[in-house]
Amino acid sequence: MARIALDAMGGDRAPLETVLGAIAASRRGVDVVLVGDAAVLEPILADHDAALDVVHAPEHIEMGEDPSRAIREKKGASVTVAARLVADGGADGLVSAGSTGAALAAAAVVVGRIRGVARPAIATIFPLGGGTVMLDAGANIEVKPEHLAQFAVMGSVLAQVYLGIPEPRIGLLNIGEEPGKGRPLEQAAHRLLSESGLRFVGNVEGSDLSAAEVIVTDGYTGNVLLKVVEGTARTVAGMVLEALAADEDPEFAAAVATVAPRLMEMRNRLDPEAYGGAHLVGVRGTVVIAHGSSSRTAIANAVVTAAEGADRGLVAMVEAGIDG
Repeated sequence: MARIALDAMGGDRAPLETVLGAIAASRRGVDVVLVGDAAVLEPILADHDAALDVVHAPEHIEMGEDPSRAIREKKGASVTVAARLVADGGADGLVSAGSTGAALAAAAVVVGRIRGVARPAIATIFPLGGGTVMLDAGANIEVKPEHLAQFAVMGSVLAQVYLGIPEPRIGLLNIGEEPGKGRPLEQAAHRLLSESGLRFVGNVEGSDLSAAEVIVTDGYTGNVLLKVVEGTARTVAGMVLEALAADEDPEFAAAVATVAPRLMEMRNRLDPEAYGGAHLVGVRGTVVIAHGSSSRTAIANAVVTAAEGADRGLVAMVEAGIDG
């Protein structure tokens, strides 16, 4: 499997959870290299009787730091060193649960954009039906119509690679289904997508995200949508389980015992940790940005996801799509 550089110092629960996640991913066949303070990482590996490659990086970027400035000034930061490994061919992909801004900056500046990509985008996969790719989820607050058209190309590739859909349906997130709906941005993007040769199904409203396998929008709207979906899923799942637990009727309790495993399966499916993080697509490497609070499970899933993308030729497919 592909070699993935993990920013072992990034995240609220680093370095212990990141190292344990890396160990779990390596046991699933991924070649993981830990990037961070060797004096901190190596004792953790020893304590868990694990042997992983470690690339020393004496610094790390704090959440409150200005990302662009930190990338320029902290040449030895773990996320910067990890990105340099990808740029130099020492790794196929990068995973970080640290500052999202720093990971974006390191990927764009150090790893570099794919030729022809105007704006790399953050793409996330919603577990709706067979899965729905949504982008941008926060990298680009303000976009142009041509950027949304490129997002559609890159999202289509992600759906092919991770969802196994040869010709995914593309939807433009909007406030109505009619072509004339939305701001000038969406109206112009609708025209471009209609002429793109992609399987464009038109505007999609927020109440019907399963109408397409790829949903494109600007980063501001997409990030709000992502947080609303995640928060709603957690709230509803918690309310259902609470309501079920409150009823003391013996017959009802027996019925709950039968249904509970299925409810828990649904809850786990909606858990963001199942995917581990979001892709930064459009750069010359498979980059996955994990949640800051990621557990070892989420880190392992993020590393495996990055490795799968690299093994399946994600970057080359995006290059071909953009060139086409």
